[in-house]
Amino acid sequence: MDLPDAIASRAVPATLPDGTPVRVLSGSQATALARAFALPVREVDANALDAGILPGRYLRNFTAYSVAEQARLLRSTAALVGLGGLGGTVLEILARTGVGTIVAADGDRFEESNLNRQLLAEDARLDRPKAEAALARAAAINPTATVTAQAAFLDAAGMAACLAGAQVAVDALGGLTDRPVLARAAAARGLALVTAAVAGDTGYVATVLPGGPALWDILGGAADPAENALGCQAAGVTVAAGLQAAEALRILAGRPPRLAGKLLVVDLSDMTFETVSLT
Repeated sequence: MDLPDAIASRAVPATLPDGTPVRVLSGSQATALARAFALPVREVDANALDAGILPGRYLRNFTAYSVAEQARLLRSTAALVGLGGLGGTVLEILARTGVGTIVAADGDRFEESNLNRQLLAEDARLDRPKAEAALARAAAINPTATVTAQAAFLDAAGMAACLAGAQVAVDALGGLTDRPVLARAAAARGLALVTAAVAGDTGYVATVLPGGPALWDILGGAADPAENALGCQAAGVTVAAGLQAAEALRILAGRPPRLAGKLLVVDLSDMTFETVSLT
């Protein structure tokens, strides 16, 4: 029996929340088939989607994503630089949604001041590498995704290597100093770079396309980021990271980015969202 027939034989009838009848392959069945065919579980799930059979893990993703888009996500790779407040939440969303491969990097360790906002930060992890926590979290929430997390601060060469094979780059760095370096690495690879930052109650999200507006010429490259003066709270970080992940997922699913050449500015102090054109 080949893989498509094996998947079909193990799928069971189910319904989407709106009542639409579907066939579903459970996680335990996908894992068993992965062992039998010596394949990653994500590839079994992708093959199921190719046949119109929905993996149980992603059942609530439909109809926000089409069957073909979910299969594309499973076969996609995201590069994520930074695993602090923004990066930890972006990692969570990408892994839960079904991005098949996530290549991440962060050379930092957790300190007590991270506990107010960083999803990966815990008392028991203080002074432990953020990359280590990222691997543990990803394995706990979606062991079918392939996640690598390098415990290193990347230079230009390291960023270029991190982005190799990816279909989108996500900038979750702090401050402004290293962001232009990452933008140049993404442009060299022909990748869209989804970037975000938060300070106090405000934040921004933008997508920088190769050859697009030079965002950092507008924002400047101050060594002392605004978040040092204004603080950084969980609500603002979570909102910005959610928007950043949503834009990255659009790109990975094959949809056009919504924030290319734009800056989406969020201010939670007065609950406003404004989009500013950079062209």
